[in-house]
Amino acid sequence: MDLKEFQSIKEYNTFNIDVKSVYSFFSYNDEDLITFLKSDIAQNNNYYILGGGSNVLFTEDYKGVIVFIRNKGIEIIREDEDFVYVKAQAGEVWDDFVDYCVSNNYGGLENLSLIPGTVGAAPVQNIGAYGVEVKDTVYEVELLNRKTLEHEFFKNEKCNFKYRNSIFKQYFKNKYIILNVTFKLLKKTVLKIGYGAIKNILKKKEDITIQDVRDAVISIRETKLPDYKTFPNAGSFFKNPVVSKEKVDKLKSKFHNLVSFPTNNGKYKLAAGQLIEFAGWKGKRKNGVGVHDDQALVIVNYHNASGSDILNFSKMVQRSIFDKFGVEIEREVIVL
Repeated sequence: MDLKEFQSIKEYNTFNIDVKSVYSFFSYNDEDLITFLKSDIAQNNNYYILGGGSNVLFTEDYKGVIVFIRNKGIEIIREDEDFVYVKAQAGEVWDDFVDYCVSNNYGGLENLSLIPGTVGAAPVQNIGAYGVEVKDTVYEVELLNRKTLEHEFFKNEKCNFKYRNSIFKQYFKNKYIILNVTFKLLKKTVLKIGYGAIKNILKKKEDITIQDVRDAVISIRETKLPDYKTFPNAGSFFKNPVVSKEKVDKLKSKFHNLVSFPTNNGKYKLAAGQLIEFAGWKGKRKNGVGVHDDQALVIVNYHNASGSDILNFSKMVQRSIFDKFGVEIEREVIVL
């Protein structure tokens, strides 16, 4: 087994937190993983599955095993006149997979370009951006049951996808390991370019392709979001809060520029970044941690701050938002 002891995982988390784990295990195929799960080390220690480390905040050394899923491979399962079913192994880098799909004119994932992380982590978080969520394209997830070591298959509806959430993040978070994901993608072009920034970039372009959409999304993300390699961060630190219509109306009577979006259940989603900006946090720093100058949803580790420093800073932001708006904003980032 590719097993290392007391290894720093600083380079494996995008906040660049310098913590260690008792063991680090790298799995390159299903057989590696099963061998590990049968081992005394797995039986006698807690273990955590880490994808790209782009949605996690370590606040202390991990007293167990960090498992890195590194299995690779992309294959076409089947296709018909309208759809192509593409299976990607969990260790594939997410944006590399999106690039593969767009290059082959398989539509549906282009709006999710340049999101950090791995394919296996995408359905856990139900990643989303620019009007699209990964649940829109997931057809089936293949899993390894941690206890029985048997393979199981969950179709889309069984994954119980919700906003930045799934059954794997909640009820089944310690029961399964995702091995691969099959996506149902479009062979005919259906664009989702209603998001303002995308619309502005593409408004003068004719015969728009999914490559054009991918290029636009990449341009927007590179402009608005800091590169974690230069400014360590985990992307959007907070979820957009969902509130009642009565709450929206009350807030808009005080804050006339407040942005809100109706949801399917009659409630309204607020822009957490706007709330943070309205509360005066944009560009503020303390103890080496700060809210990014251009994107208020992003908390940055500017000067080798600890995970606890970042967590405490985020709590100050949360309290401030609640005091000013009476709205709770929930962390999107997982804290360990």
